[in-house]
Amino acid sequence: MDTMLVRLKPYDPRRGFVLRRFTYAGIKFHEERGWYRVDKAVADYLRTVHEAPESDFTPLAFDVCTEDDAKAIDAREESESRVRRTPSEAVSFTAARAASALGATDLVPPPRAQEPRPKKG
Repeated sequence: MDTMLVRLKPYDPRRGFVLRRFTYAGIKFHEERGWYRVDKAVADYLRTVHEAPESDFTPLAFDVCTEDDAKAIDAREESESRVRRTPSEAVSFTAARAASALGATDLVPPPRAQEPRPKKG
């Protein structure tokens, strides 16, 4: 029996991934549950599902792949989600600018002397 792994793409409205759940052939797919193992026929249909059913120009809603590909996707997403580095990781040295560099106060023009206004009278 041929099976494939499928999942709804993670919610990201900026990229157009807005589906949180989808039902097909009695299977309820929830975005937060991750990967589902399904028959190849179901996977072939889900490969064609778009985020908005009335538009073929929206992104595809499902990731459909083999088990090895799914592990690679998960590993890549995990490494991308780690934004902060720990002190034990190799952190490259960042040198400060020299003291002769211009600062924000150097870019502001000096104030002009105001001329006295004539009195009305």
